[in-house]
Amino acid sequence: MTQTADTTPDVIDLLTGIAPGDRLDTIRRHRLQARTHAQQSYLALFEPAAPQPGRFSLADRQAVAAFVAGLHQQPDATAFYNAGLAAEGARQARAGVPQAIAAEVVRGAARGPYGSYPPGPLSEEDTPGPAYRVGDAQRAVLGTPLSAALEHAHLLTFHPRDASPAALQALLDAGWRATEIVTLSQLVAFLAFQIRVVAGLRALAAAPARTGKHPFSEATQA
Repeated sequence: MTQTADTTPDVIDLLTGIAPGDRLDTIRRHRLQARTHAQQSYLALFEPAAPQPGRFSLADRQAVAAFVAGLHQQPDATAFYNAGLAAEGARQARAGVPQAIAAEVVRGAARGPYGSYPPGPLSEEDTPGPAYRVGDAQRAVLGTPLSAALEHAHLLTFHPRDASPAALQALLDAGWRATEIVTLSQLVAFLAFQIRVVAGLRALAAAPARTGKHPFSEATQA
């Protein structure tokens, strides 16, 4: 059963290890609106209150999330979304998908960002990088639409400068609809934000508390 905002733990708190009343909890409470919006974004993408239109299933969303978290080399986030993938995959009886996603994380590993700017002053910052395609063995397990989603997620993660109408057309050719592509892009962007916030909060947790400083001054948009 889909959980609600009242029963689902705050995912950023969960991934960071924040306990009620500790220093980071106090800091996040001073950015309560940002905290609430981040959790609501998670719920809208992964635990929607009503069935979502289109064919971007919750299992496929968890698969993309596990892949993107793996590309960001964030073990806790990867484990969290792998657990979601396993749960949703079991409901849909999709065998082999978690293993295929894990294999593609290894195949898709990169540093980035890569890509080329339009000709002009920024062209000196152009950085070539490897193009990514899902392996044939994994494509047979994942299917054409999900494989295309992974390739697009990899593009947005490591080749954001190379986003183009051709990249969107590749999704359309794989059976994606425009509204589903928007949701896919939102999901990848949200994960990048979520993972950055978790990394920032962990760094803050490891730093000594600054006496005499208001907690708000230590916080980032979290």
